[in-house]
Amino acid sequence: MAMHRVGGRTLVLQSLRAFRVFGKRSCSVVSQSSSAFEKLFPKRAEFQSRHIGPREHDQIEMLDLLGFKTLDEMTDHAVPDNIRLKRDLNIDEPLVESALLKRIRAIGRENKMWRSYIGMGYHNCHVPHSIMRNMFENPGWTTQYTPYQPEVAQGRLEGLLNFQTMVCDLTGMEVANASLLDEGTAAAEAMSLCYRHNKRRRIVLSTKLHPQTISIVQTRAEAQGLDVVMTDLANDNVDAILENRDVSGILFQYPDTDGCIKDFSELSAKAHENGTLVVCATDLLALTIIRPPSEFDVDIAVGSTQRFGVPLGYGGPHAGFFACHQSLVRLMPGRMIGVTRDSGGHDAYRLALQTREQHIRRDKATSNICTAQALLANMAAMYAVYHGPKGLKRIASRIHNQALVLATGIREAGNDVKEDLFFDTLCVVPAMQQSEIQLRARQKEINLRYFTDERVGISLDETVTTSDIDDILWVFGYIGKSEQLVERCGLDMIQSKSIKSSPFLRTSHYLSHPVFNSHHSESRIVRYMKSLENKDISLVHSMIPLGSCTMKLTSTTEMMGCSFPEFTELHPFVPLEQSIGYLQLFRELEEDLCEITGYDRISFQPNSGAQGEYAGLRAIKSYLEARDEGHRNICLIPTSAHGTNPASAQMAGMKVEPINVARDGSIDMKHLQAKVEKHKKNLACLMITYPSTNGVFEETIGDVCQMVHDNGGQVYLDGANMNAQVGLCRPGDYGSDVSHLNLHKTFCIPHGGGGPGMGPIGVKDHLAPFLPSHPVINPMADLGRAAKSFGVVSAAPFGSSAILPISWAYIKMMGPRGLRKATQVAILNANYMSRRLEGHYPTLYKGRDGLVAHEFILDVRDLKKTANIEAVDIAKRLMDYGFHAPTMSWPVQGTLMVEPTESEDKAELDRFCDAMISIRQEIKSIEEGKMDIRTNPLKMAPHTQECVISSEWNRPYSREQAAFPALFVRPENKVWPRVGRIDDIYGDKHLVCTCPPILPAD
Repeated sequence: MAMHRVGGRTLVLQSLRAFRVFGKRSCSVVSQSSSAFEKLFPKRAEFQSRHIGPREHDQIEMLDLLGFKTLDEMTDHAVPDNIRLKRDLNIDEPLVESALLKRIRAIGRENKMWRSYIGMGYHNCHVPHSIMRNMFENPGWTTQYTPYQPEVAQGRLEGLLNFQTMVCDLTGMEVANASLLDEGTAAAEAMSLCYRHNKRRRIVLSTKLHPQTISIVQTRAEAQGLDVVMTDLANDNVDAILENRDVSGILFQYPDTDGCIKDFSELSAKAHENGTLVVCATDLLALTIIRPPSEFDVDIAVGSTQRFGVPLGYGGPHAGFFACHQSLVRLMPGRMIGVTRDSGGHDAYRLALQTREQHIRRDKATSNICTAQALLANMAAMYAVYHGPKGLKRIASRIHNQALVLATGIREAGNDVKEDLFFDTLCVVPAMQQSEIQLRARQKEINLRYFTDERVGISLDETVTTSDIDDILWVFGYIGKSEQLVERCGLDMIQSKSIKSSPFLRTSHYLSHPVFNSHHSESRIVRYMKSLENKDISLVHSMIPLGSCTMKLTSTTEMMGCSFPEFTELHPFVPLEQSIGYLQLFRELEEDLCEITGYDRISFQPNSGAQGEYAGLRAIKSYLEARDEGHRNICLIPTSAHGTNPASAQMAGMKVEPINVARDGSIDMKHLQAKVEKHKKNLACLMITYPSTNGVFEETIGDVCQMVHDNGGQVYLDGANMNAQVGLCRPGDYGSDVSHLNLHKTFCIPHGGGGPGMGPIGVKDHLAPFLPSHPVINPMADLGRAAKSFGVVSAAPFGSSAILPISWAYIKMMGPRGLRKATQVAILNANYMSRRLEGHYPTLYKGRDGLVAHEFILDVRDLKKTANIEAVDIAKRLMDYGFHAPTMSWPVQGTLMVEPTESEDKAELDRFCDAMISIRQEIKSIEEGKMDIRTNPLKMAPHTQECVISSEWNRPYSREQAAFPALFVRPENKVWPRVGRIDDIYGDKHLVCTCPPILPAD
């Protein structure tokens, strides 16, 4: 397999050891200043006072309602004493925001900004400044949640429909989803779909795939019990591989990892004759000038949209894509946006095909994919809108022409370019030794791809200039300039091997819809982005009280590092000595997260919470196999768990056994004991969420962990609810062996309308050797022979590295006491709201002394009997008050789960409570017969502006009650839902997932 060398082994190991070896904490002693001096020079407000919403006097008032005098007193009653951390976290004292920015800039400058032409699925690009400023750096786009309430998410849904249309048009496929995590995981999902489709246990991979893609697919296949066959599809006898009709799918790259473009029509025909599906990993920019995969009759196309205006970011976050035939749509993983209609008959968008189906099907789910990459998908789609089909083709043609010129000069210098037909990537057999090429490249500060067989790879991108071409030519021994080369050779000779002169030239239309042909000026594109943003509710409007989702503040200061070029423009496969800044940031963040959680080591590779679950379970399985206990495959999971838990367990090759939940919402200890006893010989692990998914600190958590350990199992603790634990208790102390950490929840990475996410896993020492590896840059290399990794989960070695500065900054600015207080205030806010609402809606589960954790469940099930009102009606009515709904009908059907977070101040908490109380009064009017049981403000919600100002109003309640139901809802702050209630049934019956094409007149 071709690999990219990243420097000498000694240097790699030294860099990784520096990344892993923790330095001693610096303890600064602050002298007591005189009171006079303090009066003259008062301290600047610390960041924690801005992150935490309720002011000190508000906290006292809220505590008084609960019957406590201090946060510590409340914590003593809420959190079991036997697991509480009785000391401050051992992390650095907090930095003020200005000092933090100086620090992150200094760390970024440690990264070396060389020019990288490594390729392998990652390319530098120009991010349009209008998109960078108005989307990537805009909280109106970054702080939205997944569009589970479509009436207040029409903007990002339209953007994602544009994404699906872009993918379908360029690949020629019929349907696409709204993005996956990256190219490698999209390829793995595709091969899993092939297996689900025909149940055959062999898959065939081309040796010309990117190395990271091969590794991810092999890792997934191993857990599923699939046999992987590696083959050179151009030279090996594929007929012999297919003849037994036991191959579920074939995966190839087009153009391949060496840059070569080949015709796969015959391969597809042979595969289909044998009942085998065909999957193509491809490059969308190349597809603007080369034939789309559909013309080879492939069944599935996957890839990355990174080079469509999304920064390299040392590996992510980037949006992968997945497209397929209509016949496979119900097997397709991830989310998909569909067109439906609203209650007024207008077109509207929504999530289609039950894309949260893992919560319904659990261990029988299509996949565990929960997080998409919505923000990055929207950026990529907007890049296509910004440039349009002509602009994209112009960019692709320029890159291809540069590659042709480069190939001509390299050949003239006596080197051999292996392939005659390519798009942007050359594979060169140099005339001089590869070591000499490396030396010359270092002199020019250029990164190339170095194969183990002396070949050298060069991949060009849209940022390449004429002087860059000249420097690369010099590296390969060409004396002269590219401009003179073109003049001397002439266009005809240089373009004699162009795609334009080949049968691969694309002739089919793409991106013909007006949205891709109307917004090419700065004013138009900015107005279009703003028009979409204005259709959505995000944290810039109001609190988003989603239980289990932790929609907390992401500060501007935390986000700033993500835009620094020292972090955004680094290729993930550069030699480690060029990424010292990133390695330092990883080291410091790992150190802090280990201290916060009680674990011993962190892997940053999983780029979503579900990926973290999968990685943690695979680490457990590998650990057991290393102990000759590979037969242990039973995973115990409470019925209240996140749906991704059982889905991840089955993907990891485990068998799920559900554990009942007691009436108080805690684990049924008797049922757990019985299950442990029954399966003790085959028990692999228990997956548990703490505090419980039902919002309660369970007293028995230590006993539960001990019970599992006593019977040979491991404990996986779902880190979704870490926001109730930071600074108060540590999973690694009370018995957990591994957790994933939702950095997009507890540690402030924004949700981005449904992604990016990050799900690094923390493990105790005994599991550390089994963490994820990588075929190009191995984050486990410092362990040497002790490393026994199960494999690879994400395409980049350290996952979505570019957003890790957010969590790093949050911890650095909060400090040990700030983090603890944030957790306490999160618990305070939840209990305050629960208490304020208790006379109107009962809280379903409570813990000791009647307290909840950081979230609580409102039981509204009886309202169906008394007023024909369901949770969905309350959710839709909240939109008229300017709020996104709480989590609906999960973990208990027919309920609402509320999590306020510590960032919301008392006024906002009261505003939401007032809205809920007002809605309860409307329900009471229905119960008393004062409102019609079918035509009332809840059943008819949400109310659009068009509806309210219509000349016809025949409803038995006023327009004012519909649109301005509370005193705090005023014309100057009114948030209008852009569509009426979505018709899901119509959308399911009439599945439309792309913008309708409008073909050119010619």
